[in-house]
Amino acid sequence: MTEYNPFTRGSLPVGTRRYIWTDIARDHTMPVDVWYPATEAHRGQDMDPATMDTYEMVPGMGKTSQHAVKDAEALSGKYPLVVFSHGFGGERRQSTFFYTHLASHGYVVAAMDHVGNTTVDMISGASGAGDPAVIDQFIASRPQDASFVISQMLDGASGHTVLPDQVGMSGHSFGGWTTLRTLETDTRIKAALPLAPAGGFTRVDPDNVMATTLSFQWGREVPTLYLVSDLDSILPLEGMRDLYHRNPEPRTSVVLNNADHFHFNDDIEQAHDGFKMIMTMMSANMEGEARKSLDAMLNAMKPASELVAGKQAYDLINGLGLAHFDAHLRGNASARALLSGDLVALLAERGTVIELMS
Repeated sequence: MTEYNPFTRGSLPVGTRRYIWTDIARDHTMPVDVWYPATEAHRGQDMDPATMDTYEMVPGMGKTSQHAVKDAEALSGKYPLVVFSHGFGGERRQSTFFYTHLASHGYVVAAMDHVGNTTVDMISGASGAGDPAVIDQFIASRPQDASFVISQMLDGASGHTVLPDQVGMSGHSFGGWTTLRTLETDTRIKAALPLAPAGGFTRVDPDNVMATTLSFQWGREVPTLYLVSDLDSILPLEGMRDLYHRNPEPRTSVVLNNADHFHFNDDIEQAHDGFKMIMTMMSANMEGEARKSLDAMLNAMKPASELVAGKQAYDLINGLGLAHFDAHLRGNASARALLSGDLVALLAERGTVIELMS
């Protein structure tokens, strides 16, 4: 019998396909990408630079690759579903390292753009960053986006057969908040994986609207695994602790040491240093308390070269994220045993330093 190992890539080739879906009730159209197990004909193509998918996250800014084959033939079968929500100013393909890992182990993963709140919207200035009315708009619309995508997937709109009793959700930053908020309104979600989520109360921002809009009144038991960073300069650990303590059992929070907010994205080093560079340029055009606050955050940000390597973060997220969904969607006893064991020692053996929140 093969020993359970959620850290290694699975045995299935991975395909990816893009859709444009419209929620008629809201007159709201969004792009949705889906990752899925592909047929044997695609073996190795998802890992070969010559055949893996490439795309432009921002038009004109260069191509990015992912370990999946575009429009690959899907492997027939019934699979668990995981829906992923990106961060503020993020994009549906922000964490393909994780989506493709799950798909290689027999999951179907769907990630939507929260239209109006994406990378392209940020660059164009259309996102309304910092505008309370815009935040309120996305507080209302993001959970609706997630539930609409779950409905589309269960209805077979992507052509895949997903199991209605095996639906999980994950998200990063604002997407982590979206995950927690959607649990309040969508009982189809059976397990949650917030990554560095927004919405925690902190001394600096005790009236945070994203914190006050989370009730944690889910009306059912939802196993929740938080994966967070100890040096998060955008959403400090204090807020993560608040979320963890407000979250009902069963809950676990794993803190990755010497890591920052972008350790949950593809191309961690580029994302981290690029964000710092852009924010430094913005600071030069600001005044007063706004500039002082931004400069304090930038001063706290280490360069990526001084933080834990991206490969260690990916190992943690892929391994524990998959084990969490295996345990609580598939009912995998080996995954449950792994998660209930000594995670600090397990990750230390893999060269990664973590702490467990208490």
